[in-house]
Amino acid sequence: MKHSILIAASAAMLMSAAGAAAQTATSLFWRADSIQVKEIVSEQAVQYTFVGHHGPAVENSHCALRIYFNDSGAIDVYSKSGKQMELRKYLWYPTEAQQAEEGAGCDEYLVGRTVGLGGIALWDGSGEVKLKATKGRTARVGEMRGGSFAEMIAYGVPYKDEFVDISIRVEMKDGSRVAKVIATELNGRKVQFLTGVNFQKDEQVEYGRKYIAVWGVHPADVSQDPSPIGAGMWFKPGKFVMVEQTADMVRIVSKPASQISTEVVAASVKEDELNTAEKFFEYMRK
Repeated sequence: MKHSILIAASAAMLMSAAGAAAQTATSLFWRADSIQVKEIVSEQAVQYTFVGHHGPAVENSHCALRIYFNDSGAIDVYSKSGKQMELRKYLWYPTEAQQAEEGAGCDEYLVGRTVGLGGIALWDGSGEVKLKATKGRTARVGEMRGGSFAEMIAYGVPYKDEFVDISIRVEMKDGSRVAKVIATELNGRKVQFLTGVNFQKDEQVEYGRKYIAVWGVHPADVSQDPSPIGAGMWFKPGKFVMVEQTADMVRIVSKPASQISTEVVAASVKEDELNTAEKFFEYMRK
């Protein structure tokens, strides 16, 4: 009997330790019932208002990223202190009291009309093409080996006199603050993807042959007391034909391809590691 109790206690301790060690998580739900699900399939291509935190989301210890359930292809950021998992607890929108008393993070990143941090649009040779889905969308979240992912698929996107199906997948690995963004044309057609990092007025902006980094305060949106935050991307220069700074983005355009990938990072003054512009830019340069 004592032996059985010890085994049960040991198993419980192991399960508890495993839960404490987990450093990624996901969230996806309809706002009407708040029940967590793994997939939402919708013939209606825009469910931005009706899906929790406006689309599928995935987090690591330092930030959460959500993919908007609309035509924008945008990825938005929820900044954190790096100390806890928060998606399932706060559903992206903690109260001011929870931020002050529990150390909750905040939605301080303003995407606007851009693709945000590593979001995806297409390029037709002369301009940006948003992912306007004519045949519906599918949102997914789940676990993968060593981490978690969030995915959004747009079906029937008009592009250069044909229709393409585009997946945006954000992968996070346990124990890492870096997220991988993978954009895929699901039928193997070659397209030009547009991505990058957006910024706000007076933010510090730096980019080079392989990276983009921005740091500063975004306008008050959800947060009433916005703090400086960082957003960065690494990319493989041989896969892209254009890198340019516009009025609100450093954007890159790929060579024709059926798939591209980049790596993105978010940081905040509220964390212990990359809590200044100097530290963040040095991290991104490496």
